[in-house]
Amino acid sequence: MALPVTYNIRNVFVRWRATLATVLGVALVVAVYILLQSLATGLEKSSRNTGDPRNVLVVRKGSTAESSSIITREQVKLLQYLPQIERDAQGRPLVSTDVLVLITLPRKAGNGEAHVLFRGISPVGMDLRPQVTLVGGRWFSPGHREVVVSRRLAARFANFEIGGKLKTGNKELTVVGWLDGGNSAFDSEAWMDADEVRALFDRDQYSSVLARVNDPAAAKQLIDRIESDKRMALRADSEVKYYAAQTMTAMPIKFLGNFLATAMSIGAVFAAMNTMYASVGSRTREIGTLRVLGFRRRTILASFLLEGGFLAFLGGLIGCACSLLLLGLCTAVGYTVATISLESFSETVFQFRITPWLAAKGLIFSVTVGILGSLLPAVRAARLPVIAALKAV
Repeated sequence: MALPVTYNIRNVFVRWRATLATVLGVALVVAVYILLQSLATGLEKSSRNTGDPRNVLVVRKGSTAESSSIITREQVKLLQYLPQIERDAQGRPLVSTDVLVLITLPRKAGNGEAHVLFRGISPVGMDLRPQVTLVGGRWFSPGHREVVVSRRLAARFANFEIGGKLKTGNKELTVVGWLDGGNSAFDSEAWMDADEVRALFDRDQYSSVLARVNDPAAAKQLIDRIESDKRMALRADSEVKYYAAQTMTAMPIKFLGNFLATAMSIGAVFAAMNTMYASVGSRTREIGTLRVLGFRRRTILASFLLEGGFLAFLGGLIGCACSLLLLGLCTAVGYTVATISLESFSETVFQFRITPWLAAKGLIFSVTVGILGSLLPAVRAARLPVIAALKAV
């Protein structure tokens, strides 16, 4: 014979003062867990949202990122006339030779400096990245030391307003526009002309080559040809796949989230245990009466485990609600988070991302904490001698 579920739900709300601390403790643990994991999810989403499936990205074999890659002009000449690459109406190959440099610039808040990734692109480079749009000002003109910066970076760095002057060494650049990367890795970059970057920063080589192909079959042929050509020693991959793999920065955030959640869950388990022990102590005669009525020990054990799990589930719901509320506020005010990319060592901006699966993991985590915290009190309740329980005051 099983106890009605309403019995456990009623006990949770009747003893609300004793259970409120536990619910709030679990809610705090779940909220911290979800928010930290949402940082990692947002960073991974930013990388996976970057690129066009029609593009093939080429870097030096053995390089871990575009910023550490070197492609010579001779290699570019070999690449741009491969037959798999698509051409425009004038017969010119749709290829962008990019140059990436790191520039140290002051933050707008005056709290130090950070590296910003500047990408020099060819004239066709903007057409190969349709997800990037101009949201203010105009595009740069080659040869005039002009730069277009990410709108999100403009909120974090000094002199990134349209018309602002950037100084790096004895060089001065003028911001002429803002770009929006569509929640991709391009939101963490500033763009200018590739040849101008090479001239200003004394770069003889390029960092990467981006090529447009006709179809997936042509993309595979191009990748295979580049990989097998020993003269070039280059690595090619789909642009989407390349950026999706650039998620190394998210790993420390995930580890920190799991570590803090584990540490805080220990306290939450003890809080749940304390609440459930107090519940057992106050319901000793009630437990004895249940035994007299014919309820078995395993039924009482399951009942208390269910009650502890329900208690923690309420805390999990509150924690999820708080996380979603904070996410909504951040989205409403346009707040973004930033960290240092482990691939390029530059400032990377992104947004919180709370997915349905992440919220579900938070709820599963909360219920697990509740059941673990209720296990020992539930065992004690199930083992109470009937006569002793009925005599309890």
